[in-house]
Amino acid sequence: MIYKDYFTKIEEILNEVANKEENNILEAADVIAKSIEGDGVIHVFGCGHSQMYAMELFYRAGGLVPVNAILPPALSLAPTAPISTFAERQEGLAKLILDKEMVHSQDVMIVISTSGRNPVPIEMAQEAANRGLKVIVLTSLEFSKKVSSRAKDGEKLYQLADVILDNHGVSGDAIMEAPGMSTKFGPTSSIVGFTILQSVVAQVIDNLNEKGITPPIYVSSNLDEGDAINKQHIENYRSRITCL
Repeated sequence: MIYKDYFTKIEEILNEVANKEENNILEAADVIAKSIEGDGVIHVFGCGHSQMYAMELFYRAGGLVPVNAILPPALSLAPTAPISTFAERQEGLAKLILDKEMVHSQDVMIVISTSGRNPVPIEMAQEAANRGLKVIVLTSLEFSKKVSSRAKDGEKLYQLADVILDNHGVSGDAIMEAPGMSTKFGPTSSIVGFTILQSVVAQVIDNLNEKGITPPIYVSSNLDEGDAINKQHIENYRSRITCL
């Protein structure tokens, strides 16, 4: 059954990432842990489907509190998906978006783009770096290296990273094939990307704990104690995180 083949292929990619991206995952975790230790915030940005990565890390039970999801409506799939595709290619938009966020030099910016070719994520990485932030990029190096940049200076997202997290996806993202079909299906970037980022978060928390630092972590609001714990976290970070 093809659905089982998909499970198998995803497992193979995850194992490949776990083995080949170890140094990058550890480096990303170290950068973020140092930021949190210095009272920094982790900003997460993507366009279209890549906004899901910001949502995945933000306000998440079991996840870090100092995470700011940057979710401009123009880059969302709602209400009309093609608008986000158009917007992602507009030069100058990233600066306008970041100007509305509370960013400091001790913060970290995570930018996600599987192709890494469009102006907005590229310029977001540039803008963050210009403001003194460390930049972590989640992308597919294979995909990115096979396409041209749409940015005016010809750079691609991975070229602007302090740390690159490669999701080991293929060009075009889809991996499944069926007889008589010319178009591949079954994308991998979201499943693998979520796992990479959550593994980084887990490593961050462990790094801080080993140093005797208890990082702020959200608790499920469906646990009896959750609301009271989260209320205090929200009060502590409301002025620094847009969606709180």
